[in-house]
Formats: sequence, structure tokens, C-alpha cells
Amino acid sequence: MNLLVNEIFYSLQGEGGRIGEASIFIRLSRCNLKCDFCDTDFENGQTMSLEEILQQIGNFPCQWIIWTGGEPTLQLTDEIIIFFKNKGYKQAIESNGTKRISPLFDYVVCSPKGDYEKIKNINSNVDEVRLPIKSGDIIPSFEHLPKAKKYFLSPVFSNNKTETDNNIFYCTEQVKQNPGWTLSVQMHKLIGIR
Repeated sequence: MNLLVNEIFYSLQGEGGRIGEASIFIRLSRCNLKCDFCDTDFENGQTMSLEEILQQIGNFPCQWIIWTGGEPTLQLTDEIIIFFKNKGYKQAIESNGTKRISPLFDYVVCSPKGDYEKIKNINSNVDEVRLPIKSGDIIPSFEHLPKAKKYFLSPVFSNNKTETDNNIFYCTEQVKQNPGWTLSVQMHKLIGIR
């Protein structure tokens, strides 16, 4: 079995409910969305076998894998998840929620970019919902989202500092007005790590 891998790196989780935790990031290529704020080159990648991936991540002193992308559900199967689980790894996924997310994951982040009702019907229960938000975006009500333990608003970072600051301010105000949400700023971008 092979996967098209964009990159593998070791760092800290920079946002959401597991912020600050050491994690192995496996970024898979391909995505079924074309978001204008995406900061990932998800088209290119290297074909790797599961054994090659295992060999590369074996150098890291961590047992948490975060499957991210692109959209990881386009490539991951239960068989692949079980392969890494049997090697002692816990696994999280960061998904846009447009495809069914396997219940075999240890932690599920759903980051919908719209079509909230459709996504809720496909993935009704997740660990966290994390919405990327720009200033002025309409915040959906919880009833239109998958059921989650935590709901995060994540300000979109831009190359324009003023735009980023406006997005952070907007999300902060939204959380103050709707305290069921929690602010999740991308710490890794603030402190300059991957």
C-alpha cells in the first residue's frame, strides 16, 4: 500500500484542543476543496509505502501522528490506520469533513469550510470542530455542526498583517458574544515553528 505524501515533520500541535503537544505531522497530498486561504501545496507529493513512512517517523520520540493535508480521507483507509495503530501509534486526523471519517482515529478534528448540514450528516460526532474564520464571516449555530467536545474559531492568517489582525479581532469578539466557542490562534505561526 502506498500514500502520496506532501511532507512529514515533527513539531508541536499549533492549534485546537491538543495545542502544544508533540506530534508527528504526515501531510498527505490531494484535496477536494480549493480554499482561497489555504497555506498548503497539496498537489505535489512523493509516493511512499507504509513501511517507508514508518521508517521515517521511527526517528521521532513521539507516538502521536496527525494526518493532515490536503484532505487525508481521500487516501486513508481503515487498513492503513490499523497498520500504524498496531505499531503503537495514536492517530489524529484533521479533515474538512466532506468524506466519512473512520471511527478508528483516537482524535478527530473536523474543519468544515461550508456545507455544514451536509458535513454533519456525514460525520455527526467528532472531538473538535475548528472553523477557519475571516472578518465578517457568518458563524454557524452549533445545531448545524457535528457534535463535538470543543468548538474553536480559528482566525485565518494572511500575508497582510492588518488583515490577520482584523481576523483575530473579529474571532475574539465572536467568542465573547458566543461563549460556546473558544478562540484558537495558530500558535505555530506566532512563535515561528512548523
